[in-house]
Amino acid sequence: MAQDQHLDKSAKTQSSGEKKSKCCDGFKMFLVALCLSYICKALGGVVMKSSIIQIERRFEISSSVVGLIDGSFEMGNLLVIVFVSYFGSKLHRPKIIGIGCFIMGIGSILTALPHFLMGYYRYSKDFSTNTSSNLTSSLTVCVPDQDVLLNRTSSTMVGKGHEKESGSYMWVFVLLGNMLRGIGETPIGPLGISYMDDFAQEGQSSFYLGILNGVAMIGPIIGFLMGSLFFRIYVDVGYVDLSTIRITPKDSRWVGAWWLGFLVSGMLSIISSIPFFFLPKSLHKQQERKTSLSLHQLKTSEEKHQTADSINSSQENVTADLADFFQSLKSILTNPLYVLLLLSTLLHVSAFIGIVTYVIKFLEQQYGQSASEANTVIGAISLPTVAAGIFLGGYIIKRFKFTLLGSAKFAFFTTSVAFIFYLSNFALICEKKSIAGLTLTYDGNNPVASHINVPLSYCNSDCNCDESQWEPLCGNNGITYISPCLAGCKSSSGNAKWTVLHNCSCIEEDGFKNRNTSARLGECPRDYQCKRKFYFYIAVQCLVHFFSSLGHISMLMMIFKNVQPELKSLAVGFQSLIVRVLGGIPAPIYYGILIDKSCLKWSINHQGKQGTCRIYNSTVNGYSFLGLTAILKFLALIFYFLFISAMKKKYKGEGAKGLENGKKVINEANLDSLEKDGHLLPALKADQETNM
Repeated sequence: MAQDQHLDKSAKTQSSGEKKSKCCDGFKMFLVALCLSYICKALGGVVMKSSIIQIERRFEISSSVVGLIDGSFEMGNLLVIVFVSYFGSKLHRPKIIGIGCFIMGIGSILTALPHFLMGYYRYSKDFSTNTSSNLTSSLTVCVPDQDVLLNRTSSTMVGKGHEKESGSYMWVFVLLGNMLRGIGETPIGPLGISYMDDFAQEGQSSFYLGILNGVAMIGPIIGFLMGSLFFRIYVDVGYVDLSTIRITPKDSRWVGAWWLGFLVSGMLSIISSIPFFFLPKSLHKQQERKTSLSLHQLKTSEEKHQTADSINSSQENVTADLADFFQSLKSILTNPLYVLLLLSTLLHVSAFIGIVTYVIKFLEQQYGQSASEANTVIGAISLPTVAAGIFLGGYIIKRFKFTLLGSAKFAFFTTSVAFIFYLSNFALICEKKSIAGLTLTYDGNNPVASHINVPLSYCNSDCNCDESQWEPLCGNNGITYISPCLAGCKSSSGNAKWTVLHNCSCIEEDGFKNRNTSARLGECPRDYQCKRKFYFYIAVQCLVHFFSSLGHISMLMMIFKNVQPELKSLAVGFQSLIVRVLGGIPAPIYYGILIDKSCLKWSINHQGKQGTCRIYNSTVNGYSFLGLTAILKFLALIFYFLFISAMKKKYKGEGAKGLENGKKVINEANLDSLEKDGHLLPALKADQETNM
């Protein structure tokens, strides 16, 4: 008897030691490593999104091309998602995740590589990267009756020599790097969560999932802070004399040190991959090894045989599996609830991707914010309001114990409120900028019907200016002029950012001709009324983000709760595939094409081809950007309304009464179960099978 008690005590001690070993040596190490990989994954995404406008300018490409570069991440993701989904669970999951993090890091570094292969950035025909030349600060001014060829070609000779031109096809490296980052990111989520769920203590998966997603928010915070800092630094910092740079971060030609963000995120991703290579394939095996070496060897041998038998069995049943797959796919695609929710989600995600990709450009063109300032604003308003909305939304569902239909209605209500607030953005669009030669005649007196081929005026017709040049200056009359020559300026003083142009014949003050007028380099700032609208815009975005995120959890639940339990994994996987293919890839491209339509002035690269857009019609740009997003959001709401109507019809009669009376509710335990493995409640499951 005493011996039995001693054995029981030893067994308990051994079991306790095994659990402690598991937590300390295996699972906790994996959780920390996975949290770090999630931070790096989110960081890489924010760095790419925030660097879009810098990449566009550095490589002199249009918004539609940069949209293709952004969509390459999803392309890379799709290349391996099937392999990861099918074979990932059969292989060494921690090592696969580690390899993914390493590839993700290499992709980020490859994205930054063109910076070191290309020549110095030349933001103007007049700017030379040869800092020993006194032509660095030269400007083309109006010299009447001068040789037109001299004025147009002399400046293009400046800077020729050892450096390469900025416009080239080197952006392909950025596309390939982003695609490689997408390939590496693929296994982190599905394999990490499944491994965590397999070896976490019973009922703790949802807790660890909450930790994981909470810690991941550190990534965007770091990303926005880095963007705010790095985009204030000139792209060729350390290689050129910054005192010769005459543009500021608010100039449409400014390119910040975009490559620094990719190097930092790439190195962090590579570092995050290291712990995964020291983790076992199964934490249970690790415990058994410590308990009994002989037993471990026996089980390992048995597992090898079982694995071999499993492989042989799977090879024999490939045809049957394929038939079952297509039958399951047919089942979810003939489920009207699933299809309607899929369409609604696709439209919502497309609008979200379009906004995230081009919001910095929107803030810059609409309100005159620099990329650095825009990153600060987005980080300050987005992260806190989204986090607060998701937390409060989850609390409301648990507190009031919403039914399945009640949760769907709650999500529709919050999304509708967010959409109404979003529509108020149209009232916050600023008037188009006053630009001589684009929106006004060159003398600045009259508006023009079209910005194409605006005729020269009496004040600059004898200057023989290069009309393709973009060297904006702000006159004392508050009008922006395309270049000193086209403004009729005869001389300049000062240097770099503090250059002042004098005797500008096209500039008039108070409607009277004044030959002694002057101008300073750079576009004219936005007026006070537009700046006021910007502050209202920030407040509106806080409300939009908050109400949108309130219904986030409810929207996620719908995809699990309206398909058969055995099909939920396929339903989520197919939804992810469709959203990536039809949302993640094309959305940045067609948003970019629409934005390009509002361009007023294109740059001309060294090959004489169209480069990047220097300035947009802010009114057209605002209505286009906001209008497309509003259309997508409105269509998503329509499909979601149809989804709720179909849901009511499906759960009519006794089932509906049960739902509406609160007999079948989604309580806290159900939410935990949903986060862990997505299983339906037995009551709801039975009700679904009855209605099927």
